[in-house]
Amino acid sequence: MRPNPTGRVAAAALAAALLLPLSACANDAAAGHGAVAAPAGQQVDGPKVKIMVGGLDKVIYLPAMLTQRLGYFADAGVNVELMTEPAGVNATTALLAGDVQGAVGFYDHTIDLQAKGKHVESVVQFAQAPGEVEVVSTKQADAVRSGADFKGKKLGVTSIGSSTDFLTKYLAVKNGTAVSEFSPIAVGAGQTFIAALQQGSIDAGMTTDPTVATLLDKGLGKVLYDMRTPEGSRQALGGLYPSSSLYMNTDWVEKNKDTTQKLANAFVKTLKWMSTHTPEEIAAKMPADYGQGGAEQYAAAIKATLPMFTTDGVMPADGPKTVLAVLAAFHPDVKGKEGSIDLSRTYTTEFVGKATG
Repeated sequence: MRPNPTGRVAAAALAAALLLPLSACANDAAAGHGAVAAPAGQQVDGPKVKIMVGGLDKVIYLPAMLTQRLGYFADAGVNVELMTEPAGVNATTALLAGDVQGAVGFYDHTIDLQAKGKHVESVVQFAQAPGEVEVVSTKQADAVRSGADFKGKKLGVTSIGSSTDFLTKYLAVKNGTAVSEFSPIAVGAGQTFIAALQQGSIDAGMTTDPTVATLLDKGLGKVLYDMRTPEGSRQALGGLYPSSSLYMNTDWVEKNKDTTQKLANAFVKTLKWMSTHTPEEIAAKMPADYGQGGAEQYAAAIKATLPMFTTDGVMPADGPKTVLAVLAAFHPDVKGKEGSIDLSRTYTTEFVGKATG
């Protein structure tokens, strides 16, 4: 490994500072996990790129690992090292610090960061809906029927400053609950989320499949808001909410267009493959340990989430406006500054438009 020069330390400090207002209150349920590298795919004679994913085993980020498993990175002529962190905000931190060249997480971070003076853009838009589900504990199901009932409750999010945190706050504000009237609790995802709900550490929380499928199967929770489909996104948020994406620093993209195009080619090819194969066929391509409740339950989780994905990686036309409106409803860095946010700089269709997938 190369020594960590002063510049890298400064970059990491800057990245942390930019995200501090959103993350300082976290109880760091996921602390100690750190970034973990996935097994390497086929190596080819081509550029190397590190991509941090906000949870490789989450169905909402399925295209990342699936692309590697299908061999499409190699086919496109790029060597990709996939790494995982438990929350998308952690992936953003790694990107800003220069530890990775790309991040797979929610598009809304690009708007959040532009408000802080950083330019990051979605290069391939995986999804047109959040894929998130607000699940209320079975014990609290009669008391919590909408965001209006969030007052005084402990609500689970992956981490403070994550997209689950953003969406939870919006659902509260939209239904007349101020963000100061409930307690967001960082509980990660997967087993840590399940344990928090089961033990009463949270009354409800926002998570994704396969965790949702496990909770419902065990009778631990009930669905309050289901945003796994375009219809669910419109009902909860007022429109399509582009979420999972490959986003990268704009400067890096401009300086590495050939490599960026190779990544777009690979991911678009995967999205098209997903649109022509069954949930069972998709599940069979993924690592066996990604299905928490067995192959059948994992395939069902994929089926429930598939409607969120695009088939071509293109940003939905009105999606960015919806995301901006959601963030402006509560986010201190965005509220009142909507006019200064240039949405055209938060995403690009240049590469997916040329993708050979």
